[in-house]
Amino acid sequence: MTDPVKIKIWSDYVCPFCMLAEGPLEEAVADVGVEVEIEWMPFELRPHPQPTLRPEDEYLPAIWQRAVYPMARRLGVDITLPTVSPQPYTALAFEGYQYAAEHGLGTAYTRRMFRAFFQESQDLGEIDVLTALAGEVGLDEAGFRGALTDGTYRAKHQEALREAAAHRVQSVPTLLVGDTRIEGVPRPAQLRKAILDAQAQQSEGTLYGAACGIDGGC
Repeated sequence: MTDPVKIKIWSDYVCPFCMLAEGPLEEAVADVGVEVEIEWMPFELRPHPQPTLRPEDEYLPAIWQRAVYPMARRLGVDITLPTVSPQPYTALAFEGYQYAAEHGLGTAYTRRMFRAFFQESQDLGEIDVLTALAGEVGLDEAGFRGALTDGTYRAKHQEALREAAAHRVQSVPTLLVGDTRIEGVPRPAQLRKAILDAQAQQSEGTLYGAACGIDGGC
């Protein structure tokens, strides 16, 4: 038995292509026949104090019409340019992710963030909004709010950002599957090949021969 193939996917909650990457990722994992472990990794596209984007300006509507909406239609994803203006900073939401991940709900939390922003136009920069969403995925709201208020996971979030910098992540989504790096929304076939290549590399690293086990069997 080999260890699960680990996939790290760097994303930002205000990046529509990160939400659109969910479908191909799920499709590839579902039929590849390999155990996979997915870890969502934080990346802030526009950290404070850099100004965030406004939906009423020309840039966002243009990129959505040119690239986001056509891809969403192809993938069958319900997604809409949020009306929140300016778009929220995501550092606080990512601190919440660290809380969720520690409680085994990191993936569920990430998915809820995407849908809250891109389907419901909820402001992910507001602690009240984040707390309510955390409760929806099964997290303790009082504990979650307290962690964000106290900055309990601020250092852990900064550590995660340093890891992104170490991997030279400059755009999202960016996926790391074994030694294979994929930037942008992946194709399922492309991702399946990366998973199988990673599994093969892991298998080559372990040689099996005659041995005795701790249960006394040989």
